[in-house]
Amino acid sequence: MADDETMRALEHEMGVLVRRIRRLIAERARMVHPDLSPVAYSMLMALNDSGPRRASDLVDIFSIDKGAVSRQVGALLDLGLIERSPDPEDRRAAILAITEEGSRRLGTIAEMRRREVLERLSGWSDEDLQAFVDVMARYNNALER
Repeated sequence: MADDETMRALEHEMGVLVRRIRRLIAERARMVHPDLSPVAYSMLMALNDSGPRRASDLVDIFSIDKGAVSRQVGALLDLGLIERSPDPEDRRAAILAITEEGSRRLGTIAEMRRREVLERLSGWSDEDLQAFVDVMARYNNALER
């Protein structure tokens, strides 16, 4: 087990990473649309990554209440970034899916993000990058348990 100093250093670095990610999410949300909130952007990303879902799935994924999800979904619908259709398994429910426009905007941002990461990590060797990916995957898997 790691010593206290190592654990404090890990907590500090993780805190720095979380703050930077939050800032980047807010910046990218504004790139999609100036009025888009970071939470709505994250929901748009989730729909892009995992495909169509019910709003109740977003409640579970983001651990926020139905009202908050409903407000964010409403904003995404109003901006034309997602669409709602009846759930074929339960006509009382709806399925949310990203629109072509939403996908196009996220694709543009994803390309910019990849170029930015490549630039910032240009001094890293392929081995360093793979080791980092492996450690991050191991860490994320540990959080799932």
